[in-house]
Amino acid sequence: MASSASTNPAHAHFESFLQAQLCQDVLSSFQGLCGALGLEPGGGLPQYRKLKAQLNYWSAKSLWAKLDKRAEQPVYQQGRACARTKCLVVGAGPCGLRAAVELALLGARVVLVEKRTKFSRHNVLHLWPFTIHDLRALGAKKFYGRFCTGTLDHISIRQLQLLLLKVVLLLGVEIHWGVTFTGLQPPPKKGSGWRARLQPHPPAPLANYEFDVLISAAGGKFVPEGFTVREMRGKLAIGITVNFVNRRTVEETQVPEISGVARIYNQSFFQSLLKATGIDLENIVYYKDDTHYFVMTAKKQCLLRLGVLRQDWPEIDRLLGSANVVPEALQCFVRAAADFATNGKLGKLEFARDAHGRPDISAFDFTSMMRAESSARVQEKDGARLLLGLVGDCLVEPFWPLGTGVARGFLAAFDAAWMVKRWAEGAGPLEVLAERESLYQLLSQTSPENMHRNVAQYELDPATRYPTLNLRAVTTHQVQDLYDVMTKEPGRRPSDKPDAGKPATGTQEELLRWCQEQTAGYPGVHVTDLSSSWADGRALCALVHRLRPGLLEPAELRGVGALEATAWALKVAEHELGIPPVLSAKAVVAGSDPLGLIAYLSHFHSTFKNMAHGPGGPEGPARQGFPGTSSAVLFLGKLQRTLQRPRAQENREDTGGKKPRLEGEAKTPSTEEPPVPESDVPPTPPSQHQEAGAGDLCALCGEHLYILERLCADGRFFHRSCFRCHTCEATLWPGGYRQHPGDGHFYCLQHLPQEGPEEDGGDQGPGSQDLPVAEDASLPSGPSPAATLPEGTRAAPSPGQPTRRLIRLSSLERQRLSSLRLTPEPELEPPPKPPRGCAALARQALEGSFVGWGMPVQSPQVLATEEEQEQSVSSSEEEEEEEEEAAGETTALGSDMEQALLTLAKNSGTMSKYPTWQRTLLRRAREEEMKRFCKAQAVQRRLHEIETALGDLEAEGMKVELALRSQGGSPEQQKTLWMEQLLQLVQKKNSLLAEEAELMITVQELNLEEKQWHLDQELRGYLNQEGALKTPADRQAEEQLLKKLLDVVNQRDTLIRFQEELRLSELA
Repeated sequence: MASSASTNPAHAHFESFLQAQLCQDVLSSFQGLCGALGLEPGGGLPQYRKLKAQLNYWSAKSLWAKLDKRAEQPVYQQGRACARTKCLVVGAGPCGLRAAVELALLGARVVLVEKRTKFSRHNVLHLWPFTIHDLRALGAKKFYGRFCTGTLDHISIRQLQLLLLKVVLLLGVEIHWGVTFTGLQPPPKKGSGWRARLQPHPPAPLANYEFDVLISAAGGKFVPEGFTVREMRGKLAIGITVNFVNRRTVEETQVPEISGVARIYNQSFFQSLLKATGIDLENIVYYKDDTHYFVMTAKKQCLLRLGVLRQDWPEIDRLLGSANVVPEALQCFVRAAADFATNGKLGKLEFARDAHGRPDISAFDFTSMMRAESSARVQEKDGARLLLGLVGDCLVEPFWPLGTGVARGFLAAFDAAWMVKRWAEGAGPLEVLAERESLYQLLSQTSPENMHRNVAQYELDPATRYPTLNLRAVTTHQVQDLYDVMTKEPGRRPSDKPDAGKPATGTQEELLRWCQEQTAGYPGVHVTDLSSSWADGRALCALVHRLRPGLLEPAELRGVGALEATAWALKVAEHELGIPPVLSAKAVVAGSDPLGLIAYLSHFHSTFKNMAHGPGGPEGPARQGFPGTSSAVLFLGKLQRTLQRPRAQENREDTGGKKPRLEGEAKTPSTEEPPVPESDVPPTPPSQHQEAGAGDLCALCGEHLYILERLCADGRFFHRSCFRCHTCEATLWPGGYRQHPGDGHFYCLQHLPQEGPEEDGGDQGPGSQDLPVAEDASLPSGPSPAATLPEGTRAAPSPGQPTRRLIRLSSLERQRLSSLRLTPEPELEPPPKPPRGCAALARQALEGSFVGWGMPVQSPQVLATEEEQEQSVSSSEEEEEEEEEAAGETTALGSDMEQALLTLAKNSGTMSKYPTWQRTLLRRAREEEMKRFCKAQAVQRRLHEIETALGDLEAEGMKVELALRSQGGSPEQQKTLWMEQLLQLVQKKNSLLAEEAELMITVQELNLEEKQWHLDQELRGYLNQEGALKTPADRQAEEQLLKKLLDVVNQRDTLIRFQEELRLSELA
């Protein structure tokens, strides 16, 4: 075979074409192949057919079989679907090349222009299952034998571009290098077509090329004229990418990849990194491909402290500009981070070189990401129509930690090609645009979990990819502004300002009327306005009783002072309804903050306005699940109050199986256990000094607090920007902070100073804290049983008396946990959880696969063997792998296989005898890690976006509030408009805070998952030891680990109960 290839020039050129690893080598070898066969490159599908017919070479047959299988799909109509369509694709990135492949298979003439002359980006992309199958079907293994052979599915951008370039060349796409697209040239006269303005000096055939479809894949910095781009802004986020030379030594093969570790759920790793190196990161990822690729998010203060940045500038471009970055310091920074993450196993790290011969390292900003408002447009002049479509980064800039860029880029390429097919079929412009925008709405929601599971059936037709497809989700009327006829004056685009011209959802008059309806019928309560009628506290108590009956009978308010009753109502509204106060009880009684009171009451209105009117009762409107009620806010509030209680006190509490009460009930102090008040409720009625201006001044900075700026924590009000960790200055989120009893400062759980030796040691993260017990998870619930009081004592709604929240487990619950019977009472039966299958048990067994987090290292022999096996994957093995993958998408493991894998997983020592199964199980474990990392990064990004949005709302609210307070001689209509704007801003803020609380529940879940996984791994090591070899210290450590694990399982069970009850309440 080798002699045949050497004697036949075409065979030799084809082999060079397959093996070429540089862009110029690919082009020259393909040019030589076409020359040897007497063909002209760029001839479309006819060129491919001629090439296939003339190159009767054994090495090419498997590649022809794959491409033919794709081209024979009915949707392409044997290459005649778009035979009369001329397309121009701008950009030879992965998405532009993938779009060109589909257009060529449809039979269109495709011309591609690229401003660069070589591929030099080493950065590595994460691949979804469908992208792997798609690339394999295009011959990826033929062009790149190491494609997806490791434990993680990824590929460098350069390799992906190379293999797609080879495919488009074979399919007859015409490519022009070093040519920059600068804009469109409309038809100069009737009967001519659209052309492109190109630089510097395009050849005449290209300059005169007339096309009717333009696909832009030129990156986020270039969007064709006419498209509107929206910015999605978060907190300052500085990403750093670096590529080190991969020498592929045995030592390097031992170092496992890091699918992603994030501070949001693994704080201990980043705490250790900070102590060891002084480097403060948010996350880090390590992929092993052509290079050792690391990407991380660094904190600005850390970069300034370590001298990576010379000076702090408010402008992002100036902050990360080359003049402000010290290259030597940046290199030391990434070396230290990479060494720590891999335990120094990579040896001496040598930087790979970029296209300019410099170390391949860069710092970039992804604070804001751009997203096109529309994915397509149509322009028409003198009867010549042009269809424009966006794919890749110019459509949606991806958030890199999620690993969604190339997957959603490929989906957009498929959707754009489908649009071109519909265009070629003669569908109307508005119909084509409406279908394309309907698909675009699905793009940001796609994930491997919510797409069709059988990736082998994916075709160009979007119905094969999206389970919930509605091509009429966007109507033709909605896309009329995307159709531009240049002979007419272009219509004015709708305002980009959100909610412009929309009527306010709740006016002051509507709010007053609703309050009157809710408080009607209560003795002594007469609401006539939104200020003085609430001064005695009775109206507020009546409103709370209507929404949460059973806590207090109206008759019990006799003899209770106005300040005491108001404080009780504020506290119960926060604890039982999830409505935090925005003003103090003193301000309500004194009537000193009428705007604050209106804003506070509007929260009740927006939350419960859809509730049926009627007297409250145990089965009335007090149950969970009312529209607008944020159960997550309630849950986190209880969690935060749990965190604030001293651990020593927790160890002495025992509920005895009774549910604790949250209301401000009286409790007789015991001589053995003096009552300790919750930190967010003062032990006595607030004094004049405590309450004066409590809602007007920040408790930390002392500056004035506007209504939308007020954040209530532990009974005090703060600026949100002031409420930060005293150590790291990170924003404090619900359920993720504590107030230190010694110095009184607030800390995130990572930097909370230890009061003394903890029982369990380890890191302090949200997942390591006690959660409210399962009975508290369904908040707000029905009325609690009354506490037993001494004779002659009655419960008064006094906030001056301590409120007790006991969350320790009962004796029965402890007994069940100790016997691993985690099933609760029958009436509180949670939804069934999926059984722990092979994947979970396999993860426990593969202790040697997660080096870097304290796990043992795999032996060099096993890893070296795996490396050799990866490099020697033959074409037949590739086919078998594809068949197994396709079968795995549709068939579950049988009981025999399940039992066999279960046995293997329990005995990790036998796994080395089955390297193929070991690789498969290891890959599945890595995929689970990647899913958790992506989920964490999505949550963190959204939290940062919410924080930014809240800052914008605060600034806008301050302007409106100042206008209202200094309205003077303003007309009454203007005052009403300002008030409506303020109420609308308050409603937006409350909605964002509710979403933030739900995200923090997810953070708790991620923390517990991570902690349970580590405890599982550590405990498995002790369980695998022979009993006779265990020392007393081993047995004691095993017992402690088991207790920790049971505690985490119990907390996860609480979260599962909460989420299921929330889901059921939403369905109801």
